[in-house]
Amino acid sequence: MAAQLNTLLRAAAHERVCPVPPVPGAVSAVRRHAAAALADWSVSPEIVEDALLVVSELATNAIIHARPPAELRLSWQASDGGGTLRVEVTDAGPARPPGQPLGWIDPDEHGRGEAIVHALATRHGIRVHRGGVTRWAELAAV
Repeated sequence: MAAQLNTLLRAAAHERVCPVPPVPGAVSAVRRHAAAALADWSVSPEIVEDALLVVSELATNAIIHARPPAELRLSWQASDGGGTLRVEVTDAGPARPPGQPLGWIDPDEHGRGEAIVHALATRHGIRVHRGGVTRWAELAAV
């Protein structure tokens, strides 16, 4: 019985990983990759738009504020009537010391990404590790 349960749990979980290159157009390419994965997994339409916005915000943060390489990891755990999507972006850590401004960024156009992720996610956080920083968010479909 335990073996059958473990097999069912593995079958219900899906994962995809893709690089987030520090180049123009990377966020839209990563977003397309995420949209394809969500469609393949038949993720609930109620969270797809929010999930793609979270992917965009976390990927943009990695490109603008962190050192490469960066990587997006999506995982979907289906459950009866819904599921949980986890979005993670891992980068090599901050590109500049804390508090040092980005002179080329217009503050009217940037700086709201973290608040957007917090508003859309059911859970979110940051994990600092030897390889860099992972920012993650979970979205639940009921």
